[in-house]
Amino acid sequence: MSGQSQRLNVVPTVTMLGVVKARLVGATRGHALLKKKSDALTVQFRQILKKIVSTKESMGDIMKTSSFALTEAKYVAGDNIKHVVLENVKEASLRVRSRTENVAGVKLPKFEYSADGEASKNDLTGLARGGQQVQQCRVAYIKAIEVLVELASLQTSFLTLDDAIKTTNRRVNALENVVKPRLENTISYIKGELDELEREDFFRLKKIQGYKRREIERKMVLAREQQAVEKLQLLKGVSYESSNLLAGTTGKDEDILF
Repeated sequence: MSGQSQRLNVVPTVTMLGVVKARLVGATRGHALLKKKSDALTVQFRQILKKIVSTKESMGDIMKTSSFALTEAKYVAGDNIKHVVLENVKEASLRVRSRTENVAGVKLPKFEYSADGEASKNDLTGLARGGQQVQQCRVAYIKAIEVLVELASLQTSFLTLDDAIKTTNRRVNALENVVKPRLENTISYIKGELDELEREDFFRLKKIQGYKRREIERKMVLAREQQAVEKLQLLKGVSYESSNLLAGTTGKDEDILF
């Protein structure tokens, strides 16, 4: 039963052998393509991992700088600067857009930020006191947003690639350890059965040829015996006629006077 479970349950014919061979060729090509896909995804995965590590290292310094700039702005302009900024802002000056990038058949999400041109109207915020610190704080937090958007894009791509690599590796292992061995065992089984059938046919033909040869020899022997009997009968008939002729010549002929 263990041997049968490692092969397909098929009828051992030449047509089925061709079908299974075609399936094995397709499985081999699919295994090679999936292996290349897994390697490409792994390379991209490692590159993204390096970018994530470097981005997280730089994010600490950027977030520290932005927090310090916010503290400076509050110290110089006062705590009421928060309300002034909120009153001057009507809509977001930075927008995040998403798109997809195709890597070896896997769609990776990418996030990009864009700045609107109307952001310059807030340059006069804090003009009475602490305007410079407010603008420095704004620039620092814009850099922080840039890093956060990049990190979010890398993290999302990292998780997507992780799932894709696991799925691809499962398919590669299934083809390598289950599908291909099963097809190879099926091909070996069909070839063995076909060879056995061929040997049976060859043995059957030899038996038939031997029977026909014996029949021909028997008929030839019978024909020779028949010919010998006919020759013997013919010889006996000739000798009997010749003896009758001799016996007739020795008798007296009534028509002869002397």
